[in-house]
Amino acid sequence: MEVTNCGRKLTFDTTPENVVGMMPSQTEMLIRLGLQDSLAGQAQTDVSTLPEDIAEKAADVPVLSTDAPPAREDLLATAPDLVVSPTEYEFTAEQGFASIDQLKENGAQAYVATGGCADRRNTAEVTDVLTDITGLGAIMRVPEEAEELSAEAEDRLSAVDDAIEGSQRPSVAQVYVEGESLSAIGAGVEADIIKRAGGDNVFDPEAPEFAEFFAAEINPEEIISRNPEAIVFGVSGPAQEEETREYLHSTFPDVAAVENDVLIAVSQADLHPGTLGNIDAVETIAEELHPGAF
Repeated sequence: MEVTNCGRKLTFDTTPENVVGMMPSQTEMLIRLGLQDSLAGQAQTDVSTLPEDIAEKAADVPVLSTDAPPAREDLLATAPDLVVSPTEYEFTAEQGFASIDQLKENGAQAYVATGGCADRRNTAEVTDVLTDITGLGAIMRVPEEAEELSAEAEDRLSAVDDAIEGSQRPSVAQVYVEGESLSAIGAGVEADIIKRAGGDNVFDPEAPEFAEFFAAEINPEEIISRNPEAIVFGVSGPAQEEETREYLHSTFPDVAAVENDVLIAVSQADLHPGTLGNIDAVETIAEELHPGAF
């Protein structure tokens, strides 16, 4: 069995038996593919909570880290043969994480979400998650489960497409607020989520500020001058959502999105590459942008 991932050829003579999900989003996908008995560890568990319908299936899976990728020794101690990650960052040796080469030396291979590959990060699309479902299904020899999960995901996206077909596309600014720091999201799967949800991003993915990274720190005037009809923002929990709403109301009182209260909070975890949450985000945003279509 051979799969191409981030330009690397991954070869599996046998089905991996000790798999680690490096983010709850990857752990969720593995469980939805019916692979909970193959999980040897889960990481970054505080980033988001697993959906209620599958949380119990991960209850006994060892937690390797909570708010950051696991340290090299903690990951290697699980003797994994497959590590599934949302991005390549989780394998940064300089941060004390096990690199892809170090994993290979210890008998493990790394599968990175297609949209999280370094050369794909800025051009990633929601449908990249379908590639991941198929790839992991092939690696783990569960093609039927992968086909069913992929079909369900495609059906959900098609339902959104059908609902908003012909609707006027409102202008949308996608931002991330941390304290007084304001960043705009202009590229990557985050921007494609806005597109799939029926919005027109006021930031151009081809702009120089997004040439090397999907987000860029901006001055509030950049939002005021574009006057978006909706603002989408990622949050890690209720407290950050409340703080962000207060910031947007106080900073942009005359912007259309604020005046009409079209401020759409989305779980930050649903914006990561390679997660079924991307589809949740598309549905959430589409319903807010086109309330009469659903």
